[in-house]
Amino acid sequence: METIGFIGLGLMGKPMAEHLLRAQYALVVHNRSRAAVDELVARGAHAANSPREIAEQCVVIFTMLPNPETVVQVINEILENAHAETIVVDCSTSHPRLARELAERGAQRGIFVLDAPVSGGQVGAQQATLSIMVGGDENAFARVLPLLQLLGKTIARVGDAGAGQIVKAANQIIVGLTIEAVAEALNFVARAGVDAAQARAVMLGGFASSRILELHGQRMLEKNFAPGGRAETHLKDLNIALDVAQTNGARLPNTERVAEMFQELITRGFGRQDHAALWRVVAGEW
Repeated sequence: METIGFIGLGLMGKPMAEHLLRAQYALVVHNRSRAAVDELVARGAHAANSPREIAEQCVVIFTMLPNPETVVQVINEILENAHAETIVVDCSTSHPRLARELAERGAQRGIFVLDAPVSGGQVGAQQATLSIMVGGDENAFARVLPLLQLLGKTIARVGDAGAGQIVKAANQIIVGLTIEAVAEALNFVARAGVDAAQARAVMLGGFASSRILELHGQRMLEKNFAPGGRAETHLKDLNIALDVAQTNGARLPNTERVAEMFQELITRGFGRQDHAALWRVVAGEW
């Protein structure tokens, strides 16, 4: 079977890599910190000391990285050392412009770079139910689709390079604004003297029902903000959306406000908590 590389074994990357390992692919992994690498090696993966080592060994390489700066650094190293026909599947959330640049740079070397950001959080990664939105070469997408199907439930090529990142930015707009709306609603009923847990339960049976009311609403009730998707990461995603909107003339007034709220949360020292911690800004509880 093909040798698969995976770079970035954080909250999302590690469970994604585990699914590939369970499918009995030869898996080579790399991560900045060693603990996750050692854990996967104990289960049968092989360790690499750098992206270069993975590029030299693997025909398909997944990356799940925290920010655009790291994406540039890692994928540049891959492109300098990978063989022609290698497919790089970047599951990180970064800027559409960067995705297009990396795809063009890869094409010059006969390497395919797909932008394939994901949605579904840590739970989706663990349960292999992620939504995966892919931009890039159609034939390369077809080649890696069986691998993507091990990681997610809803998978689509949404256009050429950069399109996956645009759809992910739109996804994060909806998620961020809905988290803020749920926080407002639960704080509203609590301040009015109504049991917020009962209110949430009945709203889940009506038109206001959503996964965010279900999952993040429960986090807010419990004030349990252990990270599944970090607030600082969500702000990064919203800033990407705002930058793209400024370029194409789209108006995002509520996204601007929610981004300001995430910035306040981060400034107060809660950036590494779950993005449901936006409730703290709405409720004024620190």
